[in-house]
Amino acid sequence: MAIFSLWVINKAGGLVYQRNFAVLAGTLHGIHAITSRLSPTGSSSGAQVIEGETFKMTILLTATGTKFVLLTSLAETTADSVLQRVYEAYADAVMKNPFHTPEMPVRSEGFDMRISSLIGTGQP
Repeated sequence: MAIFSLWVINKAGGLVYQRNFAVLAGTLHGIHAITSRLSPTGSSSGAQVIEGETFKMTILLTATGTKFVLLTSLAETTADSVLQRVYEAYADAVMKNPFHTPEMPVRSEGFDMRISSLIGTGQP
């Protein structure tokens, strides 16, 4: 599995967690907001997959507005299920932590360990 990066973006567009190399989270928030308004069929939750020449970006938008973004190789087929498991880990290790403040950066060793077991280091 070739995973390049994982981002968690709060509903205001702030990067609250990153794994590997991530500097475009704010730009993605703007793109996602624009695509949610461009739907020809009415309401839309925005972009779910963006593909480039060498990567694929898969986006999971939660009911609270938090976005989970996974950058992978084009050949990756399990991004949706990986993002779902990341979301479950986030709900268990971060949101159930009484010391975590919502919308603030994630600082949780338990979450880091679960992410490492799900996606590894992301390095070849």
